[in-house]
Amino acid sequence: MNRKEITTESEWNDVLQRSAERGQLIIKHSTTCPVSANALREFDEYIAGQPNQDVDYTLVKVIESRPVSNQIAEDLGVKHESPQVIFIKNKEKYWTTSHWSVTKEHITAVLD
Repeated sequence: MNRKEITTESEWNDVLQRSAERGQLIIKHSTTCPVSANALREFDEYIAGQPNQDVDYTLVKVIESRPVSNQIAEDLGVKHESPQVIFIKNKEKYWTTSHWSVTKEHITAVLD
């Protein structure tokens, strides 16, 4: 299983639309933050193991793709945080967590 990086609002709209059919797990990652680097490592460890096959995995770099990050926060009604994971189903936020709570164990508990 792989994660896909999105960089445009159009790509975000596609992810949001797909959430009507499949779960979507988005990680918002800051490339300058050590806490975010740890969260991304946890996210990738989950994907490298036995990830839920009914979910798509998406990366958004919040500095490089700020408009996308802001649009996600607006569309889902979530406060922007970084690092942050957001699980969406049926075009709505189902679960979110941030900072040190982004762990393989938390992701596993929600998705599996």
